[in-house]
Amino acid sequence: MAVGKLLTTPSRLLKLIIPLTTLDKNTDRKDVEPLALLVHPQQPLSYLERLIQSELPTVTTSRGEEKIPAVHFRAEDSPHDEILPGKKQTPDQSEEQEDADLEESKFDGKTEKTGILNRSKKTTEVAKEESPKAIGEGSVESYSGLGREGPDSKDSDKTFVRWSPSTEIGDFIRDAARGKEFAVEIEGAPEQIRIGVPSFNDRTHYLRQRLRKTSAKIMDMATIKRECDMAAHRGAQKVAMGGAASLVGYWAVVYWLTFNTDLGWDTMEPVTYLVGLSTLICGYLWFLYHNREVSYRSALNLTISRRQTTLYQKAGFDLQRWEALVEEGNALRKEIKQVASEYDVEWDERTDEKDEKVTEALKEVRDKQKQGKKGKKGKEEDDDDDD
Repeated sequence: MAVGKLLTTPSRLLKLIIPLTTLDKNTDRKDVEPLALLVHPQQPLSYLERLIQSELPTVTTSRGEEKIPAVHFRAEDSPHDEILPGKKQTPDQSEEQEDADLEESKFDGKTEKTGILNRSKKTTEVAKEESPKAIGEGSVESYSGLGREGPDSKDSDKTFVRWSPSTEIGDFIRDAARGKEFAVEIEGAPEQIRIGVPSFNDRTHYLRQRLRKTSAKIMDMATIKRECDMAAHRGAQKVAMGGAASLVGYWAVVYWLTFNTDLGWDTMEPVTYLVGLSTLICGYLWFLYHNREVSYRSALNLTISRRQTTLYQKAGFDLQRWEALVEEGNALRKEIKQVASEYDVEWDERTDEKDEKVTEALKEVRDKQKQGKKGKKGKEEDDDDDD
């Protein structure tokens, strides 16, 4: 039996290694030079079919005409998806079944057949007893993602189904991963070529390897960033407490000058008015300069941000590199999650992210992006309502 390979590459392409020949002169194909083809999972099977056909010699039909051999792709089908004909009954058997289904009741000591009173119940019971492989009955597709790592099964138990050339290669591999291999059938070849199906671990090998390297870099920088962030928050809290103390001191001074001196309220009233007006003017200038809404939260965030920048520079922390690593980590995580959903498997990201600090850092950025999208969407809806 001819055997090929389907490998993953760091560039997210799939590398198909397949031995090609139209007439097999030898039994083991050891002297057949294998052919390597690079394909993308989103390309259709027809593209791979044309690549294979371009490497094959023509075959002669029964009419003596030369043609390009046809190429078909077959994947192992689940035994639960096999379509079998239902049982047919003759008219005599149907009548006997109907008579047997009639219910009997006693009236004045005599037993008489009264017909089927609870037809829905009878129908349900009969439907449960029938074979689940009747024609037209629906079922749920199940995927394992094990691929070539799955359990061995006998060739006699395998059922291969031909797939349409318009199917994407990624979808075909996902369905074929329920078995250990799929078959490439070439017209004129004495036997099929079996290709091992890559499992979820195979498909995401390079992605998970890159995620581990990125997580290691993030882990080294996460400790420095956390220390700087905590110091910046402590400094901002001290500034906030200083502002609160200033407000209390201002209130105490106004109170003392108003009630304990000869100035009185007649003098202090215009002073407090001018102070309030000056605060309003300073707030407007703040808005013009920083382009931010005037609030205690925005002032606190600005203080923290400036303090963080200063501490990052002192500690030699590269903020741009950190943001690039976190963005790359989230992109790799998203891609692995997508492959996991295609294979219908659960992937524990913490095994590849290695540390809780990395997981929290990636999650924090994702949450901020979600909040930004929600805020932007809310503003767009408000603008539409105004229109």
